[in-house]
Amino acid sequence: MSGLGRVVRAGAARRRVQTVIIGLATFMAVTSAVLGGSLLVASTGPFDDSFTSQHGAHLSVLLDGTKTAGTPNLAGVTETSGPFPVVVQAPHIDPGGSLPPLTIVGRPQPGTGIDRVSVVEGRWPSGPGEIALAEGAPLGAVMTFPALPGKPSLTVVGRARSTSQTAAAWVLPAAIPALTTPGTTPNTQILYRFGAPTSSTLDEAAAAITATTPPGTLLGSQSWLVLKAAADRNTALFVPFLVAFGLLGLVMAVLSIGGVVAGAAGAATGRIGVLKAIGYTPAQVVRGFLGQALIPAAIGTALGTAAGHAIAIPLLQSTSEVYETAPVAITSWVDVIVAAGALVLVTLTATVAALRAGRLRTVDALSAGRTTSRDRGRTAAVLAARVPLPRPVTLGLGQPFARPGRMAAMLATVVFGTAAVALAVGLGASISVIEKARLHDSAAIAVGPSGPRRQGPSPADGPPLDQVTQAVTAQAGTGAWYGIAEVPSTVAGVPGVVEALGFTADASWAGYEMTAGRWFREPGEGIVPTPLLTASGTKVGGTMTLTINGRSVPIRVVGEVFSTRHDGMQVFTSLGTLLPAQPDLRPSEYRIDLAAGADREAYSAALTTALKPLGLEARPNQAGSSEVLLALNALTGLLTAMLVAIAALGVLNMAVLQTHERVRDLGIHKALGMTPRQAVTVVLSSVLLIGLAGGALGTPAGVALHGVMMPAMGDQAGITLPVAVLDVYEPWLLALLIPGGLAIAILGALLPAGWAARLRTATALRTE
Repeated sequence: MSGLGRVVRAGAARRRVQTVIIGLATFMAVTSAVLGGSLLVASTGPFDDSFTSQHGAHLSVLLDGTKTAGTPNLAGVTETSGPFPVVVQAPHIDPGGSLPPLTIVGRPQPGTGIDRVSVVEGRWPSGPGEIALAEGAPLGAVMTFPALPGKPSLTVVGRARSTSQTAAAWVLPAAIPALTTPGTTPNTQILYRFGAPTSSTLDEAAAAITATTPPGTLLGSQSWLVLKAAADRNTALFVPFLVAFGLLGLVMAVLSIGGVVAGAAGAATGRIGVLKAIGYTPAQVVRGFLGQALIPAAIGTALGTAAGHAIAIPLLQSTSEVYETAPVAITSWVDVIVAAGALVLVTLTATVAALRAGRLRTVDALSAGRTTSRDRGRTAAVLAARVPLPRPVTLGLGQPFARPGRMAAMLATVVFGTAAVALAVGLGASISVIEKARLHDSAAIAVGPSGPRRQGPSPADGPPLDQVTQAVTAQAGTGAWYGIAEVPSTVAGVPGVVEALGFTADASWAGYEMTAGRWFREPGEGIVPTPLLTASGTKVGGTMTLTINGRSVPIRVVGEVFSTRHDGMQVFTSLGTLLPAQPDLRPSEYRIDLAAGADREAYSAALTTALKPLGLEARPNQAGSSEVLLALNALTGLLTAMLVAIAALGVLNMAVLQTHERVRDLGIHKALGMTPRQAVTVVLSSVLLIGLAGGALGTPAGVALHGVMMPAMGDQAGITLPVAVLDVYEPWLLALLIPGGLAIAILGALLPAGWAARLRTATALRTE
């Protein structure tokens, strides 16, 4: 082995703590960077990537199974799949009660043809008694269909996802006959891909099917452009959230690696002087120190890449839940860029620091870094000694001022870490509010039709309101409640259909968030989402005229509501406002809040019994347990923990250097009677002021960043965010976040504090 090789090996062995810290910092940084890079990739066109990977359907059509058995030929088609049999049935699950009607498709294989369905959990059905669901029931649950002869049952064996949204559940074709209502024939689904799938091309294709098949054959069609627009609109709220986490991880990785390697180089200045004194050239010195830094960095990079993969797999699974797309795999180029970037960063940082030390005169290099200047930090130490606190605390308080540059670097690490945590917590809380407001369905009980719903709006489908009112109000445990009726309408100057929603009572308690104005109170008043206000040029306080069945319905807009459904093309008003234009309009769905102490399962069972003659059933509402919300909470917790760990690692590096430099002073104090507990107090006190200052500066910085990012997210989605989304920092939350800087600093200083407590007095006194 060459002399330089022995220097590298000896240096790495002699400074074991520093070697471990470099490896650990690189490990954590690379892990964070792999996660951050994976999030950034997953956030770039998530629908487009998922649609491409699943070979999605540009057009899916539903045909009447009694009127056609073939596949209509269309111009411009490059590939077709199907026909697949389709049924719509309402299952019952125990426990859990009834589920909404499901569109169930019979398909032999998930990964062939168009719309290659991704199995995200479990497996694909292998027999006629099994089913795969998009959502709604856990694996192993047994679903029964009480309305069908023999009450067939299916076991849930998998969770699957279709970017083309061609079904809510899948079974083998052999299972369809048992799920078909007697006397009916299953409808058929056909999937198409086109060479040039423009909006006009797809409209012409649907028109061609209507023209070339018997009347009533085409029951419905779905364009991928509509799905893409809806997905892009929804993910516009979530993309900045995940991008922010990704960038935070990358920035913290750079700071961690750069700070640790630069600190290690500064601490090795004396050793560099020794090498120069025995004849090594500056170039050899630089190569020697570079080798000492790259060995643990390379090991940390390899382990970090593997750990990043292990953590990123479930993380990307959660991301797919947020985006409602197929899971995205980790791309190899992310690994290559992160690994290469980490090693390049270590190389540059170590080279710059070693070159600076290598240019020093040998005598200066030998004296540098061994002890601090006699006068440096003396004033701070004197002032700290006058503070009426125990002497070990005051000793620690004055130590950081002996190295102002290092203190500034440690403070910057704590400030950035605290700001990152404050921003992460705020983003997570805001997204939780957004998701709840987006669903605006926080009622305990949902009431809807007990059988399959018809295609499209059916204003007169619901039973008489007075009969439902009598049944609901007579039920013990009923709290606030309301019914919803829907009727299509148009607004002058606004293309397409506008959903007019009529409410039987005040529903503001059920998760509807106002962004301006108030909830409607009287007939003729209404509230409108931002997109429709923008499209129609109407403002709060103005009047919007709906056209329903050729009749004009003027509505005075008294508020702006947060809603992303139906592209925000909705009007919320009272049922009485819409009845003059649609006299037979009846609610088909109801939402009920329970009185204190009422049991949801027992209430829904009793109410279903009362409503069954009316064709309605009650079930516990599952909106509050949104998978998107659960995934976002998991992401927030995981990534916040990563950011805290990286920030604490930066403090650890600085605290180790500081403790090693003062090891002789520590030995003197121990010789004079300092106990191990007091030694721990000295080290922890040395980061006390930095932690408090970092928390006091970092928390407002994180809150300010949150205040900038959230409105920008709303602007990107074309909506106005409710005040509740912005004002998430409650006083109690700030009270927890501000000491967060101190927690990060203490966490980073625990290891050197333990080392100081275990250090033998004789060993410390012999240390140069």
